[in-house]
Amino acid sequence: MGIYDRYLALRVRTQSSSPPDHVALIITERDLLEPDAFETLEEFFEWAFTYGASTITVYVSVLDEGAIPSLRHSLSQVSAPKPVSIHGPNDETYQDAPIQISVGLGGKHEFTEAVQEIAERAVNGELNPEEISEQDIEQSLAFPEAPDLIIKTGEERLSDFMIWQSVYSELYFTDVNWRDFRRRDFLRAIREYKNRTRRFGE
Repeated sequence: MGIYDRYLALRVRTQSSSPPDHVALIITERDLLEPDAFETLEEFFEWAFTYGASTITVYVSVLDEGAIPSLRHSLSQVSAPKPVSIHGPNDETYQDAPIQISVGLGGKHEFTEAVQEIAERAVNGELNPEEISEQDIEQSLAFPEAPDLIIKTGEERLSDFMIWQSVYSELYFTDVNWRDFRRRDFLRAIREYKNRTRRFGE
């Protein structure tokens, strides 16, 4: 770790506010085609847990659904310090794990699937339409939990991901592309998060 990285790490550790418990990362299939992309992902897991996270979510966007099986296989080979659960479109069950990875077509697609599932349950008499709650919707999403911090590399947009879950999350955008993302960039995100006052929509 270089001098500047050690300085950032010290600043983060000495800030009085709490670090994010749930950190989410939004990257694209194209990002994972870059050299050393999976190695950077492995390092990201280590950084997040080292600096206070207990849950990590990774949302990987793809343009071609046909590429999902091979991408899921590659992600399953990534070395991680804690158990990993990998999701894809049309997965029926959510498996709880400290590291959650979703490979999919976007937040609109995810939300559409959730609405279709709820509608089917209502038609089958399992749900009263007038009693459908936010919890029912959340349980039908790929990730039912809302991250404290969402990190997006490369550009300042969410790329149609985590539409529901990110409502009260703190968003951190960096113009650093995933291929160049390093520990110092992660530490800057944590420092920025700890400098903010969360309002949860108020």
